[in-house]
Amino acid sequence: MAKGFIHTVYRDGKWINVVEEGNELGGAHAATNEAAVTAGRLRAQRDKTDHLIHTKDGTISERNSYGNEPVGRPG
Repeated sequence: MAKGFIHTVYRDGKWINVVEEGNELGGAHAATNEAAVTAGRLRAQRDKTDHLIHTKDGTISERNSYGNEPVGRPG
């Protein structure tokens, strides 16, 4: 299980998934953005954490939460 949020990012010409601390997930390289997003989402769902999807320039375009919500969190 990953510790921290899962980020789908563009790095060194490839779409990859990394854990919040910056550690690349094994087998994380994907041929397309769509494949990386799908793999990142599945990993975040399995780990019950957040999945942040970044654009090529590094800004966050989407954020999804898959569990471990703090009690009383609005929304």
